[in-house]
Amino acid sequence: MEIEAKFYLSDPDALRRRLSLLGAEMTHAQVLERNWRFDDDQRRLSQQGLVLRLRLDDAARLTFKAPSDVPEVRQEIEFEVSDPEAARALLGGLGYQPVWAYEKRRTVYQLASAEVMLDELPFGTFVEIEAPSLEAVRDVARRLGLGWDRRLPASYWTLFSRLRQARQLAFRDATFDNFAGQPPVRPAEVGASDGLTAALDPSTPDDKDIR
Repeated sequence: MEIEAKFYLSDPDALRRRLSLLGAEMTHAQVLERNWRFDDDQRRLSQQGLVLRLRLDDAARLTFKAPSDVPEVRQEIEFEVSDPEAARALLGGLGYQPVWAYEKRRTVYQLASAEVMLDELPFGTFVEIEAPSLEAVRDVARRLGLGWDRRLPASYWTLFSRLRQARQLAFRDATFDNFAGQPPVRPAEVGASDGLTAALDPSTPDDKDIR
């Protein structure tokens, strides 16, 4: 199961400073990710909240995600593929075609038991916190000064769809090239508020909170 929460950041440098003060370790320097989301002609996967994705960065990964009753918890099946073009051909043979492409620049940190992923997308910067339990996710969010009530249950697909409708964008994919020349995106255009709402909390959580 994937357990994570996502927050919008108006000042990513502030979060980087907080991570440094808390002793977080950078485990993966920034890398450009290219992602393709797949669906059939009737968009049956999206209608059920299912995600079928091919990601390419320093490796190629095929991912399936399914929702649960808790927005922060999803079933996730992910594995590396040695040949991304063969993976695309396989999905096409099964009736799935790419319906959306998006890019992001991701930096990964480790803080306690959580992975903290700083994501720069063409339409904004976000942080995702993933940990073995929801309590651990909440604890790391608290320590970083992120307001739990500001978390975003919506996917990047949904956030971009809001922006695309608000601006009547002609392009379909959220790539950095497509956004070149676009005015800066305001948080309200994607239905977000700044996640950093509280002061830094450097306290160390109890062991039971970071498992």
